[in-house]
Amino acid sequence: MHPRLLAVTVEAQDPARPAQFWAALLGREVIEDALGAFLPGDDTQLGLRFVPGRGGQLGADRMHLHLTSADPHQQQHTVAMALRLGGRHLDVGQRPEEEHVVLADPAGYAFCVIEHGNAYLAGCGPLGELACDGTREVGLFWSEALGWPLVWDQDEETAIQSPRGGTKVAWGGPPVAPKTEPNRQRFELIPAPGDQQAAVDELVSLGATRLEIDEPGAVTLADPDGNEFHVRGPAAGGAGQRSR
Repeated sequence: MHPRLLAVTVEAQDPARPAQFWAALLGREVIEDALGAFLPGDDTQLGLRFVPGRGGQLGADRMHLHLTSADPHQQQHTVAMALRLGGRHLDVGQRPEEEHVVLADPAGYAFCVIEHGNAYLAGCGPLGELACDGTREVGLFWSEALGWPLVWDQDEETAIQSPRGGTKVAWGGPPVAPKTEPNRQRFELIPAPGDQQAAVDELVSLGATRLEIDEPGAVTLADPDGNEFHVRGPAAGGAGQRSR
């Protein structure tokens, strides 16, 4: 069986701040564990984990989140709530005619609040998409690795989605900025049947590379674009203490 994409792990100088921010914005709980602060997802919504490390930095971040809006008022409400919780507006060169709103969370990571009526993200849930820098090759790799079908494959841009629906994961195609440091955001997988080594072997057979930088309970790999990711043991599925 395919491993499960449990979460995106995000580094932050103060992990509690972005964890509380995103928990309030998405209506989730925060679970504190040995790794940091975990916001569980479900079968259709991607989990988030915040761990000690570097904060977000434009030009260095290779992923950002897209939040959906059920109607124009919800987009306005989401933006206002994000600003009230410690987010800020961010100028990334967006054009005046574009309807999405670009913000940064308290850790400095960009995210977008997408306008109502966006057909591409219709039915994806509140956390509609994880948009990544990456080649078509890496999109095909992750489709095979997770068993998620391609739902977009045009002009070197790819997107995949769980067969159950929910959050899409997309790669924007070339040009992809050169990788000069370890990623500040990375995928966190757990093996579906609990066999970590079998999952690692399968991922390597699909084109991943094992890196010699493992941490307790996890094996670190790199995808075909060189992005680090972790394959954790089955105990990483969300056990921990809920924050107060």
